[in-house]
Amino acid sequence: MAKRDYYEILGVSKTSDEKEIKKAYRKVAMKYHPDRNPDNKEAEDKFKEAAEAYEVLSDADKRARYDRFGHEGVNSQFGGGRGGASMEDIFSQFGDIFGGGGSPFDSFFGGSAGGRTRSNSGQRGSNLRIKAALTLEEIANGVSKKIKVKKQKSCDTCNGSGAKDSGSVKTCETCNGGGYVRQVKQTFLGAMQTTTTCPRCGGSGKTITANCTSCKGSGRKMDEEIVQIDIPAGVEEGMQLSMRGKGNAGKNGGPAGDLLISVEEKPHEHFTRDGKNIIYDLFLNFADAALGTSVEVPTLEGRVKIKVPAGTQGGKIFRLRGKGIPELQGYGKGDQLIHVNIWTPKTLNKEEKKLMEKLREMPNFKPNPGKEEKGFFEKMKDYFS
Repeated sequence: MAKRDYYEILGVSKTSDEKEIKKAYRKVAMKYHPDRNPDNKEAEDKFKEAAEAYEVLSDADKRARYDRFGHEGVNSQFGGGRGGASMEDIFSQFGDIFGGGGSPFDSFFGGSAGGRTRSNSGQRGSNLRIKAALTLEEIANGVSKKIKVKKQKSCDTCNGSGAKDSGSVKTCETCNGGGYVRQVKQTFLGAMQTTTTCPRCGGSGKTITANCTSCKGSGRKMDEEIVQIDIPAGVEEGMQLSMRGKGNAGKNGGPAGDLLISVEEKPHEHFTRDGKNIIYDLFLNFADAALGTSVEVPTLEGRVKIKVPAGTQGGKIFRLRGKGIPELQGYGKGDQLIHVNIWTPKTLNKEEKKLMEKLREMPNFKPNPGKEEKGFFEKMKDYFS
């Protein structure tokens, strides 16, 4: 498949300067970042595609060759381009684009400032996924939870090295400890040098002559860990948060993976949620709606008393300002909307029936809706307009 134009990928023109190209790449990379698009192969491909485009256009020499010869002028330089590069390669190369880390959520849980940096001591551990079921009260106020996680941890015997002892580790003879091997290929532009991870040591720069007897050379063992997660107020159902370095331990001393937390909202006894607002159904009997009354209603902060005016109609909406859900990492809170329902009894005794028959014939009980008596959906439309 033919590659797309690098300028088109980043959405810039051929006259764009270095600052504009960097800004455009950051925008595209953040959009398709793997933390924002978990298990999305298409987004991952677009993320790598953007990295390949930025690697070329951010380098004056490579950009000049690309402008003159197109993809053929730069492909051999990268051994086929960054389309086959790993995520760790990209984060290592362009970590500064994301503010020193590799993820827009690094600061969400106080992640490490280093973010996704490439390790030269082993293979990175895999990510772990867990679910956090939260009540609306926890979502409204934020919550700190301790969760037991079963995962691969660094081996205590060898401290994660995978070696039997310090004498069982030696410098890799293939890459001389560098972790990379270089090859020179002849192209129509001349000799081009490519750099790849050392196939013998996997980029660690070291080889092990005798494995640790406890972990069999992997540098890790299955164990349990209590992890404290601090969830901020305002999260939503389905949102995924990450804790950098809290996943499975890396192999042979490599960096740990991430812990991915998927948010679930528990059903509430009284409320349903609509974005930042919460909705409560208030049921009134006919007499209270006609005569007016004061009632207590629950909120996320406790019970409060509200006044129901005489003549309140079914579908009326009362609003308690600031009693909803706060904006995630922002300012302001939603409201609590109280939807009035008039309770109609299903069965009546003789006395009740006689009274209702008498009321039915009285003039004030004849329906006579005015312009001010709007339906529920019209009221909702007015509220949100």
